[in-house]
Amino acid sequence: MGKGKRFGHPRPTPRPGAGTHWIYGLHPVRAALANPNRVKTRLVATAAGAEAIGPSAFPAEILDRANLDRLLPQGVVHQGVALLVEPLPEAFLEDSCRPRDEERNIVLVLDQVTDPHNVGAILRSAAAFGARAVVITERHAPDATAALAKSASGALDLVPLVRATNLARALEDLKRLGYWCVGFADQAASPLDQADLSGDIALVLGAEGEGLRRLTAERCDILASIPTASTMASLNVSNAAAVALYAVAAKVDRPAKRNA
Repeated sequence: MGKGKRFGHPRPTPRPGAGTHWIYGLHPVRAALANPNRVKTRLVATAAGAEAIGPSAFPAEILDRANLDRLLPQGVVHQGVALLVEPLPEAFLEDSCRPRDEERNIVLVLDQVTDPHNVGAILRSAAAFGARAVVITERHAPDATAALAKSASGALDLVPLVRATNLARALEDLKRLGYWCVGFADQAASPLDQADLSGDIALVLGAEGEGLRRLTAERCDILASIPTASTMASLNVSNAAAVALYAVAAKVDRPAKRNA
């Protein structure tokens, strides 16, 4: 959550098993190598993989494909390159989400989205549309390890992933920072294209099937829906996030902030 000094929240406890781990694939490895906040331990690559990565200050250990395959889970698509890393430093809500003047500030908030592929895809969309951060729950959310990093295609090292011990309280913190919290629910009366999306926006999405929890929905300023054809009841949460980000980013005007 926020850095405890201002908002008074406890620091999240360390996550079990969040130690050194492999990430793989050209985009995730390039982004991790370029991130000064990422502690790198070992870079391994085939000759072709090392050439594809290009020059790096971190030396690559050249392996044949069979030996590289043995280092990683069976069947992963590593594109000939893998990097052993430490987890990224903990990101805090107040630091990561504090609005920047003269910019459109967008934050994504995910309510117990557990699939690392969905969270990774959402991080990728967040990077593409310039979101400040993605806020997830401390529990019932994936660790930031290989599957999430691969799905994020490098965005894990570009967009802060903030873990909130209490999501309802995190939404109140975002409101204090000036964000307008827009929750998404299939049955919401207001369709997305009619919702107020001006100013700094926090987009709040729930898990597939269950949607937003009651307390999370109650903390949102408004609830909106994404209309779909009757043959498709709802969108995958990562697709819904991309649609919502585009809708907000398309609002090029930035009116004065609402009164708190």
